Formats: sequence, structure tokens, C-alpha cells
Amino acid sequence: MNLKTEITKIHYNKNAKGLLVNFLDFLSIFYGLGSSLKNFLYDKNIIKPKKIDTFVISIGNITTGGVGKTPVVAEIAKYLLSKGEKTAIISRGYGGKLSNKNINVISDGEHIFYNAKMAGDEPYWLAKNIPNSVVITCKNRYLASKYAVEKYGVTKIILDDGFQHRKLYRDLNIVLMDSKMGFGREKLLPAGPMREDLKAFQRIDKLIIVSKETDHSRAEKLAKIMNKKMNVPTYVCKTEPDTVYNIKTNEILEKNTEANAICAIGQPEQFFAFLYNYKITNTNVFDDHHQYTESELPIGTIITTEKDAVKMKDFSRNDIYALKLKTSVDVEKLLS
Repeated sequence: MNLKTEITKIHYNKNAKGLLVNFLDFLSIFYGLGSSLKNFLYDKNIIKPKKIDTFVISIGNITTGGVGKTPVVAEIAKYLLSKGEKTAIISRGYGGKLSNKNINVISDGEHIFYNAKMAGDEPYWLAKNIPNSVVITCKNRYLASKYAVEKYGVTKIILDDGFQHRKLYRDLNIVLMDSKMGFGREKLLPAGPMREDLKAFQRIDKLIIVSKETDHSRAEKLAKIMNKKMNVPTYVCKTEPDTVYNIKTNEILEKNTEANAICAIGQPEQFFAFLYNYKITNTNVFDDHHQYTESELPIGTIITTEKDAVKMKDFSRNDIYALKLKTSVDVEKLLS
């Protein structure tokens, strides 16, 4: 576990103290100045976002990763496709080996051209789970979106993690918030998990409170509070554990089986909490978007996330299982 992981722990510890915490608080002043200047330039139309000739939906966070954005992106894409919309998901491609200076077509809606190691775990998972959707990675979301429209005749664009990417004009800004983790220390990076201050709520069209607990009452209460406090239409997305399946055979793992739990995601504790039906003997946390090698995995049955599992598909082992989640959100109301 490296410094990045230790800093992530500080982000969600309101009682964190020490020299490192003080140093991070100091650095966050400069981050805040840079963020505020960028937003001021866009807010005053000194810099204007570029438009493309199609409807653009941005799905993003005010905080750093682990909120549960990818399943929501998938649900929205599936809904649009069911309505006959030619849909493209544009991602930065973080964690993949492909250069995101280029326009990388991960899937054209019919074929997947790269594996998870090259594409990045999230773009590859989206390509696998939404087979009719175009998936493209590129740092320049404008060029990637323009390419999707011109090359594939796309009628709807979904920006995956696009809230802070203000270079591209969007018609709908949807932001996610974790019902349990909230805004952590409520400090800007690197002292806390916040990418922007709460003034960013002025740009939000719809807010989703993501509940990754078996009891969703906290999320429902928080949704009412945020709706009133921030004057933003607010919805609840319920994420619950479904099945644990073998990533090669699709065999379902029996409950009460002993297993190691492994993940490389933003908020590992919530993943571990979902494994209450199994006897977890050991937990292993790697840095977000970690690229696994087979030799670093422990002996014995392994349960991991679907996002991590796509990077283990080619391993020789037959005892790796993935937790499938079921996501419930009223997409029709969300997009209305």
C-alpha cells in the first residue's frame, strides 16, 4: 500500500491529524486557486465550451472515485439504446496502456478491439456489458465525441466522469454522491476528496445519491435534504449485491464458502461489506486501477469486483469469482 492509498484514507477521516494532514491542507489551497480560476473563466464565458451536433450527458462526481459511477453510466446507456438511440460512451481511459492523446475505439458497438489492460478496466467493462454501445477513450472529449458522431452516426453521447471536463458543452449534467461517504473531510484535493467546492452545485442539473447499503433509508433521507438544501432535483440509486460467479465458468459460489477478498477500487470497505454471505478469511486492497499479475494473488478462492475481474480473465486459475451488483435507478425520470 503506497502513499496514494494512505492519502485516500485521510480524505474520509474527519479526525485525521499530523504533519502529513497539515501539509495536504496547505497544498489544497493551491489546488483550490487553480480550480476556482478555471471555473471563473468558464462561468464568465471568457473560455467557452465547444459544442457538437448531438445531445451530451455528463455523468460525474464532485469527489474522487469509488462513488459507483460506472454502473449508472451503464444503466443510462442501456436505456438510451432501448429507445433506439445510437449511443457512445466517452471515457478518459484512466489506467489503460493506450495513449489517451489518441482517439481509441474500444468498441464500435459490434466488436471489442482491446482488452482491459490496454483499454482500462472501466471502458472495457462498459464495452463488455453494453455490447451495442460505442466506447471510446481519449483525453480530448470534444474530438472523441465529434469522431463518434461523424464515424458512427451517434445520437447520444455519455461522458463518463465528465463533470470537471468543461471543454465540451453538455446538455445535461448529472452528478453522483455516495450516501455513506459523502464529502469526507469536506476539503479540496489533496487534503480531502473534493475536486471542487460546493459552488459547483450551481452547474448540476440532476443529483444522484448512491446507496451501497442493504438499508437505503439513509440515502432516501439524504436525497430529500440535498434536494431542499441545494435546490437540485435529487434521485436515489440503489446498489445491492446480486450473485458471486466464477469468471470463467459462470458457476455461482455457494454461500458461507471461505474466500479471500481482493479489490483495487476507490472505496474497498463497501465491497467487503457486500460479502456478508461468505467467510472472508483475508482482505487485500490494491491501489485504484491496479494492473494485477497472477503471482501476487493469494492461494485459495478469490472474490473480487467485476471491474477488477476483467483484468484477471486471462489468468490460468479457475478459482476467481466476481461479485455482480444490481443497480436500480429510475433512468426515465432522471432524463426527463
